[in-house]
Amino acid sequence: MIGASLRNARRQRGMTLREVAGRAGVTESFLSQVERDIASPSIATLRRIAVALGTSIGVLLDEAGPHGQLVRAGERRVVTYPGLMARDEFLTDGSDGRLQVILSVVEAGGGTGPEAYSHESDEECLIVLEGSLDLWVGAEQHHLETGDAIRYSSRKPHRNQNPGPGTARILFVITPPSF
Repeated sequence: MIGASLRNARRQRGMTLREVAGRAGVTESFLSQVERDIASPSIATLRRIAVALGTSIGVLLDEAGPHGQLVRAGERRVVTYPGLMARDEFLTDGSDGRLQVILSVVEAGGGTGPEAYSHESDEECLIVLEGSLDLWVGAEQHHLETGDAIRYSSRKPHRNQNPGPGTARILFVITPPSF
């Protein structure tokens, strides 16, 4: 689980909840809930916490599960974001490759959260496999439907939301890996 990985990273660095929370711009209480997998941070908040720990989301996720080239369907690393009504299934494993593929399943109204974020990857491509998705990249807004694909810089602030009415399944291809 991501919470245990965050707690381990914080403890390995000898940091207190207060220190990490202050650097990440969240409350100690919220960070404690995230570490116990009670609260689900937005992707932007998770990234700020990772940066406060001097690491990346990718490294934290790598520490949360096994490594290997082959990822069988039943052995995918799955990260659930209950507060965001979304989950990510990692179709590739590890951060030592040049490519990362994530299947996101987003319920109607869910997404990455209201705050745009950017990350260390150079580019990402997303393909809407099912449903629809609203995507904001910088000042641009795109409404994507089943079969639509878009490529953009991961370094530009971006966020997404499923406008509904049904569940959206989105394939993200990111290079190099950073989640």
